[in-house]
Amino acid sequence: MRYDLVIFDNDGVLVDSEPISNTLLAGYLTELGHPTSYEESLRDYMGAAMHRVHDVVLERTGQRLPEDFDDTFHARVFAAFERELEPVDGVVEVLEKLTADGVPYCVASSGSHERIRVGHRKTGLDKWFEDERIFSSQDVGRGKPAPDLFLYAADRMGVSPEKCLVVEDSPLGVQAAGSAGMDVYGFTAMTPAERLDRADELFDDMRELPRLLD
Repeated sequence: MRYDLVIFDNDGVLVDSEPISNTLLAGYLTELGHPTSYEESLRDYMGAAMHRVHDVVLERTGQRLPEDFDDTFHARVFAAFERELEPVDGVVEVLEKLTADGVPYCVASSGSHERIRVGHRKTGLDKWFEDERIFSSQDVGRGKPAPDLFLYAADRMGVSPEKCLVVEDSPLGVQAAGSAGMDVYGFTAMTPAERLDRADELFDDMRELPRLLD
């Protein structure tokens, strides 16, 4: 195989969380007096760490979000995850194939460690991701689109960036992977392909990934 490490984004790549979290984010921002549609939430915040939400709202309105914004939002998201969250269709087969082939993999997500773990427990993906395979923007100073998170994950996994493949579904993630000097495949099941046109490959069915890796 061409790569020594496959780095997965989490939301929208491993767990089908983007519709849930962006619906709730748009609703909460609107509730606070910052009208936001679901489509606008996807456009502006998909793939980003929470600090981007604060930064964008402050830049656009001059107003700061409440101090408890993150805690309130995460409580709503986690409750919805417990009711609705599912793994991305086909991702278990991909993880089975990587494991059978002895290909190292990990997850590097803009989400918090708690968010990653809550989602993995609900979907059963926790059996595939031990603690040493989980990396969060909490671990670095800057989240995506900065390359820091992907570089940190590669370093902790002992693999040089040029031997890593990143699987992403957001423009911010694709940008971060490119800045890290890594190849990146854009997953277009939910994101329009033209928004991921900087990726090295595009695919819309997770079951296609093993073939692309050969």
